[in-house]
Amino acid sequence: MTHIDLCHDSLDGLSVGDAFGAQHFVPGGIGTATGQWPWTDDTEMACSLVAELRDHQQIDQDRLAGAFAERCEPYRGYGGGAVVVLHRIRDGVPWRDAAREAFHNQGSMGNGAAMRVAPLGAFHAGDPSTAALEAMRSAEVTHAHPEAILGAVAVAVAAAEAGWARLTRNPPASAELLDTVLAYIVDSRVRTGIERAKIVTGRAEAAYVLGNGSQVLAQDTVPFTLWVAAHHLDDYETAITECVAAGGDVDTTAAIVGGIVAAYTGRDGVPQRWLRQREPLPAYAR
Repeated sequence: MTHIDLCHDSLDGLSVGDAFGAQHFVPGGIGTATGQWPWTDDTEMACSLVAELRDHQQIDQDRLAGAFAERCEPYRGYGGGAVVVLHRIRDGVPWRDAAREAFHNQGSMGNGAAMRVAPLGAFHAGDPSTAALEAMRSAEVTHAHPEAILGAVAVAVAAAEAGWARLTRNPPASAELLDTVLAYIVDSRVRTGIERAKIVTGRAEAAYVLGNGSQVLAQDTVPFTLWVAAHHLDDYETAITECVAAGGDVDTTAAIVGGIVAAYTGRDGVPQRWLRQREPLPAYAR
């Protein structure tokens, strides 16, 4: 088992969660879905991250920004702000300027940097410090707001710990996983949410107290996803169905949770019927 294997397993978990969650926005829901389940922007951007790590082992921000911009297919469900940033980068605007000038020069605090980053964390299993640093670099390309960057750091560290638990066969308790993440998160709304997640006891309470991603913000998304992953690290199907039951930004919460949990369970932990229904990943990510 190599670190790139962990990275690809996490990508499978992320993309299946994304595609499964996205079906719940189709009239009639998953029960009426036929054929393949298309994945969304969550998976498309994660695939670029995985290709970057496979080919170069680390994040080069200029190269990653170019890949994000070149591969952006707006019909995949990108938010309007993300499309503007990526199109500006494609048009030659430096990514630092495009990211910083979004949302009236505040930068985006959306959950987009967090939704794609779990495979990067898995790639750095056992090295949460590097996972945190590389997550920051990957986030800054599109999200200049500290909350969005910290959301990406939190997810990456959780995935790094999940991958390490798989390698060492030593799964952490839920509070232990959350404490490890908190060690890398400064004072912020993301941190406050993760601290609250330590005392939440059930999924309904978690969605109510922490948020379910309905605001599409890092602070409204990441604490809930970490709660789900920490409590269902060994059960991919239950973890994903918990995201669906919570409602909100289901494709993104399921993508984040799926990426973290699959770093621990491996591809074999993902229901094979779901893998078969997920739209194939692009060739550049395989």
